[in-house]
Amino acid sequence: MLNKTFTCVVAEDEALLRDELVKLLGECWPGLTIVAVCEDGGSALDAIETHRPDVAFLDIRMPGLSGLEVASNMLASSLRTEIVFVTAYDQYALDAFDRGAVDYLLKPVARERLLATVGRVRARL
Repeated sequence: MLNKTFTCVVAEDEALLRDELVKLLGECWPGLTIVAVCEDGGSALDAIETHRPDVAFLDIRMPGLSGLEVASNMLASSLRTEIVFVTAYDQYALDAFDRGAVDYLLKPVARERLLATVGRVRARL
């Protein structure tokens, strides 16, 4: 399992934040393959159903489906993708963990905090 390549979907509606998260993930988890980068919840859910990634980094507030709605749909479909929420809003944390989140990152995401999250996700994988 040490050499397994892990896959990821990133869903963030703000381009600058999306690009920064993708860049940070590349630095903090060099072996991670990002299979889809999405701007809204609907395309995120489609990408997750299509690619069945190991992990999804989901913004909470996105056009269409919210990240919480994407996570609920994943649970209903029995998808085994680990979920990390990335948001500017701390008030959704309980809802996020109720939907099986591994972690909950507040924007702007700090490199050190993302490294800790990567460790948590990898431990679960």
